[in-house]
Formats: sequence, structure tokens, C-alpha cells
Amino acid sequence: MKYKIKNQSLEVEITTRGAELQSIKDENGTEYLWQGDEAFWKGRALNLFPYIGRFTDGSYIHEGTMYQMRKHGFLCEQELSAEQLSEEQIRFTLKANADTRQCYPFDFCYHIEYKLVDKMLQITTIVKNDGDKKMYFGIGGHPGFNIPLEGKGEFEDYYLEFPVETRPIRVGHTDTGYRNGEDREFFLRDGKYIDLRHDLFDHDAIVLREMPKEVIIKGTKSERAITVSYPQMSYLGIWHAVKKKAPYVCIEPWTSLPSHIGVIEDLAKQEDLLVLSPGKVYENSWSIEIN
Repeated sequence: MKYKIKNQSLEVEITTRGAELQSIKDENGTEYLWQGDEAFWKGRALNLFPYIGRFTDGSYIHEGTMYQMRKHGFLCEQELSAEQLSEEQIRFTLKANADTRQCYPFDFCYHIEYKLVDKMLQITTIVKNDGDKKMYFGIGGHPGFNIPLEGKGEFEDYYLEFPVETRPIRVGHTDTGYRNGEDREFFLRDGKYIDLRHDLFDHDAIVLREMPKEVIIKGTKSERAITVSYPQMSYLGIWHAVKKKAPYVCIEPWTSLPSHIGVIEDLAKQEDLLVLSPGKVYENSWSIEIN
């Protein structure tokens, strides 16, 4: 089922399946969210929980038991309940159930709220540990944005801009999306810019750490821009379909990373995962702004 929130600047549509964004339109009806295409990527804006990326062999260990989990976790396959809080705000909820416990042995309550504030969409994830043992998890976003913006120009007319000069580190990954330990500095034009080219993604996503907590999609052919802010996220993925001329780019703020190549991770020992004690609540907000 699909729901809408709107104000004078934006109209946003979300489906209960995975609480995934389906559309972000401005006051003129221009669509900014990638609409999915099997030829490139059928998703639009996955919500990632409780894991980011892949486990080696799709497997991990917790308390001596082996579990299987799909890439980016199970949330995208689940139907969430919805509560329309106002014309401009909606909350989706998923609680642990028989399906989730097969691949993730924790009791939890997951909320994701979407709220419009002027030209900004605020996205807040709230996770509560309803169990009696520590809970290990990651969260993230995976929205794709149409490039070119407004259909103006070509993909190569666009770039990503960080608000300050920086020297981020690219997290070393294999072509299949696993960490390989070969982290190195990632070059930015003039210390701030990534010029978009399709071949940037010939070896899968660019994953950065030690980067500014905001990035802006801009171009020379459109006056519009998209700002993605992620103040509580430690990592940023940038991606489109590998070795294709895909007309979109994903901006993916993450709290954690995928598995190391060839390692079956022990969940309690993966150093970058969030840890939540019984009865505690974790909250994380990020945003998408159309300018």
C-alpha cells in the first residue's frame, strides 16, 4: 500500500513494503527520485536494516549459531504498518516476527518516520531493543536520484559537491562488494568535487569515510540541486549499476560496513556495528533537500 505526504514545496510517496520511498516531486511535478528499471536497478530508495551490504557467503555467526541474511538485510522484504501523523508526516513500524527471527535472533521494534519541512524531507530511524541481550545492527539509506536533473543535459554534466575541502578515505572493496582492507585517500577535484562519469562505478560502489556529513548533487545544465545531509552516519556510499550508462546516482549514508572478504563475521565482534542494550532506544536522522 502507498501513502503520501505533502506541503507547498514537495509531494512524497512511500510504500509499506520496506517503507521505501517511491517518489519525490517538487511543486512543478518534477520527479527527482529514480523510478526503478530492471535494465539498471529495480529499487528506488531501499532502507537498510539490520545490516549494510553483504555477508560472506550470506552467513554470519552469533553466539555460536550460523545465520543466513540477504544483502542489505531483510527490511526491504517486509510489510510495515503505517500511521499517518499529519499531512506532512508519517511513521512506519516493524516488530520482530517469525520471519525476522529466522535470520536475525533479536527482538526489536523498528520505526522510520518521514517528515516534510519546507523543501526538506527528514528521515528518522528509531530502533528499540525489546529483548534481554545486546543487539547488533546497522542502518542506512539507499536513495537513487534521477541524473540529469529535470532531464536537462547529460550524466557527465553533473557532479557531487562537499561543502568544505576535505581528504576522505575510500574504503577498500572488492568488485563484489566486500571489504578488502585496501583503504586509501580518494581524490576530489579542488578538494570538494566528484565529477560524475559512468565508469566511476565499473568496480561497484565508492564508499567513503572521514568525509563531510553533507553532499550536494549539482550540474551545469540545471539550476536545481539535491542536498543529502547525514550528521550521524560514519560512511557514505555512492553508486549506480556496474558497467552501465545508468541515468541515476545513489547517495547512501551508512552507519556500518559490509563483511571482510572471505570472513564469516561474528556479529558481536564486527567493530563498526551499532550496539544497543536491552530496553534502550537508538535514533538517527538524515535528510534530502530539493533546492
